[in-house]
Amino acid sequence: MASGESQVQSSLSERELQVIEWVAAGLTNQEIAEKLEISKRTVDNHISNILTKTKTDNRVALVRWALQWGKICLDNVNCCTLPTLNNSNLENGNGAGSHNELIV
Repeated sequence: MASGESQVQSSLSERELQVIEWVAAGLTNQEIAEKLEISKRTVDNHISNILTKTKTDNRVALVRWALQWGKICLDNVNCCTLPTLNNSNLENGNGAGSHNELIV
């Protein structure tokens, strides 16, 4: 199923991902249009395309899909950012043991 998800992820445009974020925030299509400075009809089309690509039937199912696949973060749910290691930390001996880089 992961390969199917990656195909959906790669087929969603940056604009469609923005629309998903605004849907998850509870905005109407008209409000999304105003935020993105596009027409409501364009938002309607984006929503229709997103529902087709994600194989979801409605906005609630879309938000559930987006949470499941880590596309959105709501009220600090599904927002875990893992620490990253860079070469300077490894060279200085401050690798995985360093607590300064852990973001929770």
